[in-house]
Amino acid sequence: MELQLALDLVNIPEAKQLIKEVAPYIDIVEIGTPVVINEGLRAVKEIKAEFPSLKVLADLKIMDAGGYEVMKASEAGADIITVLGVSDDSTIKGAVEEARKQNKKIMVDMINVKDIAARAVEIDNLGVDYICVHSGYDHQAEGKNSFQDLATIKRVVKQAKTAIAGGIKLQTLPEVIRAQPDLVIVGGGITGVEDKPAVAAQMQQLIRQG
Repeated sequence: MELQLALDLVNIPEAKQLIKEVAPYIDIVEIGTPVVINEGLRAVKEIKAEFPSLKVLADLKIMDAGGYEVMKASEAGADIITVLGVSDDSTIKGAVEEARKQNKKIMVDMINVKDIAARAVEIDNLGVDYICVHSGYDHQAEGKNSFQDLATIKRVVKQAKTAIAGGIKLQTLPEVIRAQPDLVIVGGGITGVEDKPAVAAQMQQLIRQG
């Protein structure tokens, strides 16, 4: 089980400062969609250059032109690139094909997928590397979480690794770990606390205990 830090509401210098504080405790750093929109793929390039030992995920939430967008993210140094589960199969296939050429990985984000179980089976058969259940900001504001969805995909996914994102904090982490995802994605649960290194270290310890 790995720990991914999601960075959404920061610029590049702020991102670098945050990562420095918690780098020893995380496996993957996510350059969130708002950062990519504000800063471009330059953010991916600069973070990868500064923290070469960390895997970098570019949260592009690709919806079309899968092959092209994966190629551009790969050129910037991304190790993992996200595609939306609601996108067309041809988009996901194009993304996977390009990722294989570039020796990169594809994560499918299941945000807003209506039939999680059925779609997860279809996506699993397309050869993606990760399938991620995700309560976005708007869902979290309505009090929703992805714990039930994680149990669903764990039941049906046979090949891809599973991941969970959205609203995970230190106090809810044990519940997440019990469901045994391969990857736990935490944003505000680390970035929004005062002592970031202490919380990240505790999270890493819990995850390693599994």
